[in-house]
Amino acid sequence: MSSTQPIIESYIPAPVDKSRIAASFSRSAASYDSVAQLQQQVGYQLLEKLPKGFRATTILDAGCGTGYFTGELTQRYNPDQIHAIDLADGMLSYAANKTAEADLARTHWAQTDVENLPFADNSFDLIYSSLVVQWCADLEAFFREAKRVLKPGGILAFSTLGPRTLYELKEAWKPIDQHVHVNEFMPYECVDQLLSGQSFTSSELSSEDIVLQYQRLNQLTKELKSLGAHNMNEQQSSGLTGKNRIKALIKNYEQFRSSDGILPATYEVYYGVAVA
Repeated sequence: MSSTQPIIESYIPAPVDKSRIAASFSRSAASYDSVAQLQQQVGYQLLEKLPKGFRATTILDAGCGTGYFTGELTQRYNPDQIHAIDLADGMLSYAANKTAEADLARTHWAQTDVENLPFADNSFDLIYSSLVVQWCADLEAFFREAKRVLKPGGILAFSTLGPRTLYELKEAWKPIDQHVHVNEFMPYECVDQLLSGQSFTSSELSSEDIVLQYQRLNQLTKELKSLGAHNMNEQQSSGLTGKNRIKALIKNYEQFRSSDGILPATYEVYYGVAVA
């Protein structure tokens, strides 16, 4: 056993209900891009992590969502084929319907789980997966599958979220009750260990905090709902949130308001790039 093994053993992930996640994102397909400021910022940052001059003729967009970055990848690399997969059929339908006619022949859509890829070994030059794998029940399975379907020298590029994400919202809920109100995500050390354990030729994991700004708390909560990324933890409260509790939440969140009147919402983002 390696000296880092206890890191994984000490982390107990929350249960993942894939059908619930898929349904939530399917319902949000039409509203998603209009409020996806963080997702688009992170997606472009991830593209910039790829080596300059890298060429990819076969690409997998793993967790394509609305197809926003499927289109970006097509424009950037002009591949012969690009496969776009997602767990949410509503997202796939939305993405396919807005694909440019010129790209229809080389773009292939499939509803599938990134933890169990329906592709042959050595199929892709690039796997791109932005803000998707935080919903995995088994992140190690995704890394293992990614390595399997990449060609030698192919690249896995992914982004995910860390446990400091929306810590302000977590802190604001703490005095109110003991329920889980914010999605829980895997810490950096665990992601790094699982990535390193797949024996990629090389791999690099980096992190940054991105802070979004709001005037009112309900702007953040409405945005999360429009994204389909609101609380999906199985330990969340099943009861209705009463007016008094909401008032208490708003009051507690005010402690984070800056001197210039802004309410922050912090996202801890990890970027991973690995070569098969």
